[in-house]
Amino acid sequence: MPLLVLVRHGQSTWNLENRFTGATDIPLTEKGREEATAAGKKLKPIPFSHGFTSLLQRAIDTMSLILLETGHSDLPVTCDKALNERNYGQLQGLNKAEVTRQYGDEQVAEWRRSFSIRPPGGESLADTAARVIPYYHWAIEPLLLAEKNILVVAHGNSLRALMMRLEGISPDDIAHVDLPTGTPRLYSLDRRLHLEKVDYL
Repeated sequence: MPLLVLVRHGQSTWNLENRFTGATDIPLTEKGREEATAAGKKLKPIPFSHGFTSLLQRAIDTMSLILLETGHSDLPVTCDKALNERNYGQLQGLNKAEVTRQYGDEQVAEWRRSFSIRPPGGESLADTAARVIPYYHWAIEPLLLAEKNILVVAHGNSLRALMMRLEGISPDDIAHVDLPTGTPRLYSLDRRLHLEKVDYL
């Protein structure tokens, strides 16, 4: 039975500074590197066949640290922009608390959590899902159908979009879902890729 594991990258410098990061290529903090190593310890027993990550360094470095800890640095890994974080447009780099003071809690909550509302110049979660889900069907599903165990290291919103597909989460309910950094989420699937069990490790 195939296993699929999703991991949000470890803490980044802009996570620490409470800034909208989005598509900006920001490095991990030391804590983020420690989170990635801790995730690797949890994933050591799983024999992965392939890894997938975005083109952003914080996800690539998290993947590398996980694989270093598991002793499988030679695992084939595909990097693709389809898994990049949601683009927050004009909000990228801005402090979330300052943006909230300027625009109000309700507006910022809509930009951050609504499925279909875009921040100024950026992507909605629906836009993100429109690139993540087809990529999952095209690149990842065939490996799962071949009963390969797959590791995906990406970002809060690109993974939330994938969680909607995997767990049948509605556009309304996804607003209340948040992925912690560096914490593996394990999906046990049957041979037809129906979900049997999901939990954090």
